[in-house]
Amino acid sequence: MKGVLYVAQLNQLELQNLRHLIGAHETAYQKLQMYAQQADDPQIRQMFQKSAQDAQKAKQQLMSLLS
Repeated sequence: MKGVLYVAQLNQLELQNLRHLIGAHETAYQKLQMYAQQADDPQIRQMFQKSAQDAQKAKQQLMSLLS
């Protein structure tokens, strides 16, 4: 399949970087969710929620490279 990476093709550094990116997106998701919960302004809340969803989606896409 074009554009699909397989774990066997990743070297140790690439795998470490991928795990780091996954962790960073999870951290961003958690923080943005917390910010959304604390926001009083509905537009700001929605912005944080959308950004959290985007971070979660990016994390899932990165994780799919590991399967």
